[in-house]
Amino acid sequence: MAYGVLIPKAIAASNVDSWVRPAICTTLPVENGSVFSLLTKSATTGEGEVWTALVPASSGSHLTDVWMAYEPELVMTGSYRGLDPDVRNFINPVNKVFTAFKPQLHDILLMSEDCFSGAWGGVTNTHANCTNAGWQLVWGTSQTASVLSVAYLKTDYISIATGAMDTQRLTAYTVEVVGL
Repeated sequence: MAYGVLIPKAIAASNVDSWVRPAICTTLPVENGSVFSLLTKSATTGEGEVWTALVPASSGSHLTDVWMAYEPELVMTGSYRGLDPDVRNFINPVNKVFTAFKPQLHDILLMSEDCFSGAWGGVTNTHANCTNAGWQLVWGTSQTASVLSVAYLKTDYISIATGAMDTQRLTAYTVEVVGL
């Protein structure tokens, strides 16, 4: 199974420390590009600065005040990191701290198709939106008001080092944050 690959092309969080937080999820592994709420800090001793990632919910501001996972892709092989160069095999494990950033209007992201739920549909599915109880952005025909929403800009590719004589490309989409 391939996991989501995220390359932040131009994000405001690169220059604003308050839009970057350490996060942890105690219920399931989190793919890069996944969206979630950070409402409370971890209750675990020694994790006083770590926030708990929760699935976005339609109650309160949980669909508007969302964060996105982005941790450098060093794949775990047993207890070793970096032996597998294929970034599609990377996922943030349960109960392990990872990096989250707060998307801002006009951030530009390159996201593999595995970061999204549903299929990009050319001229019909032009936006991907945060949804209730969904960790991934969902393709739709328009921007959903009052939730994190990205607009499709172009189809692109992420090069994958496989060591084989093949295309070594992963389909990805360049998107712009258009709604919070």
